[in-house]
Amino acid sequence: MDGIWVGTASALWLGILTSISPCPLATNIAAISFIGRRLSDTRLVFLTGMLYTLGRTLTYLLIGAILVSSVLSAPILSRFLQKYMNKLLGPILIVVGMVLLELIELRLSGSGISERTQKRVERWGMWGGALLGVIFALSFCPVSAALFFGSLVPLAVRYDSSILLPCLYGVGTALPVTLFAVLIAVGLGSVGKAYDKIAQFEWWARRVTGGIFIVVGIYLSLVHIFGLLS
Repeated sequence: MDGIWVGTASALWLGILTSISPCPLATNIAAISFIGRRLSDTRLVFLTGMLYTLGRTLTYLLIGAILVSSVLSAPILSRFLQKYMNKLLGPILIVVGMVLLELIELRLSGSGISERTQKRVERWGMWGGALLGVIFALSFCPVSAALFFGSLVPLAVRYDSSILLPCLYGVGTALPVTLFAVLIAVGLGSVGKAYDKIAQFEWWARRVTGGIFIVVGIYLSLVHIFGLLS
């Protein structure tokens, strides 16, 4: 029972950290602003932000559920992971931690939105928020890819959770987006200040998390791979 609580808290934190990382945070603000400036009613701006949040959350949930369910439903792979997951988790956490600390550089180019998609979003108005949420959730940046595929998915496999942990990860990515939807609805002047504060917090949060990942990864490797400290 204690283990699953650690897993749920970790999934939620990974989602929050993903959302406040520079690339996803910039796309979140840009997407909501893109639609928000075309809507005069502040309520519609807020609802657009919520639909954008829903689109991102459901996309992460769907991808996570498919990946985890596929892994767990394959008998050979499932037995392999049940036997070796603890040994694999240590090195995985070390690599992800090094990515978060920028000791390893991943080259991924998050795709923007085409002119055709922009026109479609404009035609959809408020409902275009959900479409942008799906598009930007699928546009993985290096940090978000490392956190999702390198941390969330192995964590969900470790706890045999194809729905709960991916869902909590999606909720985590939604929390900062909801904040900016409120700020944009109230007034764009407050967005810049909030962005600066979150950027400062993200810098420390990413490095602390990266350090913890490396320490935990080394510990798990010593215990499950080298048989030490047990």
